[in-house]
Amino acid sequence: MHTREICPAETATPSLFALLAEDVACVFQRDPAARSRFEVITTYPGVHAILMQRIAHRLWRAGLRYPARFLSWFARLVTNIDIHPGATIGRRFFIDHGAGVVIGETAEIGDDVTLYHGVTLGGTSWNKGKRHPTLGSHVVIGAGAKVLGPIELGDHVRVGANSVVVKDVPAHRTVVGIPGKVVLRQDEGEANALGINLDHHLIPDPVGKAIACLMERIEVLEKTLREKGEAVDGQCSVCEADDLCGTEVARTMRKV
Repeated sequence: MHTREICPAETATPSLFALLAEDVACVFQRDPAARSRFEVITTYPGVHAILMQRIAHRLWRAGLRYPARFLSWFARLVTNIDIHPGATIGRRFFIDHGAGVVIGETAEIGDDVTLYHGVTLGGTSWNKGKRHPTLGSHVVIGAGAKVLGPIELGDHVRVGANSVVVKDVPAHRTVVGIPGKVVLRQDEGEANALGINLDHHLIPDPVGKAIACLMERIEVLEKTLREKGEAVDGQCSVCEADDLCGTEVARTMRKV
């Protein structure tokens, strides 16, 4: 007689109270302003929204759609955070400040995810079915960022503030810009006790880097022209865009 081994996926789902306790406890790893458990439970709107969403999600899955939507509406009324009860949220989820956060019905969020205020996990279609993002574990999304459509963000992805992400992002990447572009791969970094790198502000400037590369290329080309005896200086004075950039501005940029 063979006995079947129980795989981790078949282990019991944590109770609602266990999930809520983890949501409260994780605040102390990610917010240095948190002083006591009582303060977190009574004054953190992000925590309030998560507590009510977890209850609403249980109602939603039980088929009690209107009570779930009503509780979701009440949570939005008192917290200014709009999380659809159909959204699937992992363990130790934290919304810092919380104002203006929107999470759609088919969004899926992994464990140890952190969102800042103004984040939207939204859809790009009116069709039913999967239309909102899927976030891996240990994801950090900066203030005001928008993640739109049925895309996937891998584990440990960081999204810069006010970025708009509309394409899949592999694990261990940093995304910035509109539309969002991968600007950094970071497999290592300083993480806190939960393995989360919150330094989502330490990101490169892709636009500045591109301009610097162009200016360097221009310098090389102008040097080559000078060596061939071509006239280079003064050409900007007859440029039609001189009123916009100005010769002095161009010279200043070359020096930089």
